[in-house]
Amino acid sequence: VQLQASGGGLVQAGDSLRLSCAASGRSFTRYTMGWFRQAPGKEREFVAAISWRSNTTNYADSVKGRFTISRDNDKNTVYLQMNSLKPEDTAVYYCAADWFGSVYSDRREYDRWGQGTLVTVSS
Repeated sequence: VQLQASGGGLVQAGDSLRLSCAASGRSFTRYTMGWFRQAPGKEREFVAAISWRSNTTNYADSVKGRFTISRDNDKNTVYLQMNSLKPEDTAVYYCAADWFGSVYSDRREYDRWGQGTLVTVSS
């Protein structure tokens, strides 16, 4: 599967933004999908994940209650709805896929990655 993330942009603190990750290929429904982010000078960190069955999600503590991950298997797309954005959410956001995986937070579990989309939150 190949992944293409989009939806990033420049917003103000408190605003909302929805990221999308479109997947090509016929096996999207068999991939657990994750979102990670990387701020300048920092390591890539886990944000959220949703299982291939869509019945399990996992969130980083820093985004719980503000971000929601979802997927539309008919459209081969996973979304990240981000509300109440903070300047510390500024980063390049990457989507990733793990074949039949669980909702891991460890980026080493994911073997397919998109190119990233930049989110900038101004104060």
